[in-house]
Amino acid sequence: MKAIVYDNYGPPEVLHLEEVPEPVPKDDEVLVRVHATTVNRGDCATRGANRKSGLAVSLVSRAIFGFPRPRQRILGSEFAGKVEAVGAAVREFAIGERVFGSTGIRFGAHAEYLCIRESSRIAQMPKDVTFEDAAPICDGGLNAWMCLKQADLGPGRTILIYGASGAIGTAAVQLARHFGADITAVCGTKNLELVKSLGADRVLDYTKEDFTKNGQTYDIILDAVGKQPFTRCVNSLNPGGGYLATDGFGNLIRALLPSRKGAKRVLFEIPPRQTKQDVFFLKKLFEAVEYRPVIDRRYPMDDIVEATRYVETEQKTGNVVVTVGGG
Repeated sequence: MKAIVYDNYGPPEVLHLEEVPEPVPKDDEVLVRVHATTVNRGDCATRGANRKSGLAVSLVSRAIFGFPRPRQRILGSEFAGKVEAVGAAVREFAIGERVFGSTGIRFGAHAEYLCIRESSRIAQMPKDVTFEDAAPICDGGLNAWMCLKQADLGPGRTILIYGASGAIGTAAVQLARHFGADITAVCGTKNLELVKSLGADRVLDYTKEDFTKNGQTYDIILDAVGKQPFTRCVNSLNPGGGYLATDGFGNLIRALLPSRKGAKRVLFEIPPRQTKQDVFFLKKLFEAVEYRPVIDRRYPMDDIVEATRYVETEQKTGNVVVTVGGG
């Protein structure tokens, strides 16, 4: 099968197309013929051994994913495709079914075929949706939901979402709207109307206004792009407020530290967990037209380097989708 592989950590140019053996499903696994996948910041960070986050984080990344070279040569987490084969113990899926999901840090979706456990993050696709529209359902959606589950959102609760036009941010706005929270979203000028249409009650342009200096406070602040540290946001939190982090070693440490009751704190699920039930939750919202992943650009598999370069500009709106095969 064809797959996008990399043999050394480095820039997007280390990625290349190669013929590799097709995986064989174990008894509890499903073999999926991938038709669409995504490129996200997790792919980019892993491919570069998280060098931008400093030496310590880079060493941890290499310890997890391979030192001195990556153990898993194929990146890509989100996928949509058809069931090609099933293991002897599989009961939930049948050959020919259209499925979507996420392999998480096991990766492997930047290929024509992948194997995933039946009990993992995989579900039948919603009806009347294309592979390209289904693939990114789990990208920002699972990451946003993993954060927001800790926020106790509901009517009367206020949340500020920074980076509201990215994959996680656009998903977070829609999920917060589902729970009836009062939403302030922060993004760039070109995406103000888009983010407003997703359900934000008010939208701030970060190029014109600094939310940490306008005197407004919130029950929850979600930094969806990893650019606003807790120390900068703390004065914008209400007493007992929570700061939701999507990454950052420092945030992990702060979340582990004990805090007094009613204190402002970093909320970070340890260990991070994304489950099959979470995929079903997103599918339910998708079918109820309460959640739609925003797609910025679509690339063919051959243009994976260009797609990755674009993601690394940090200017994408929503998701970048890669088509692997015909529908």
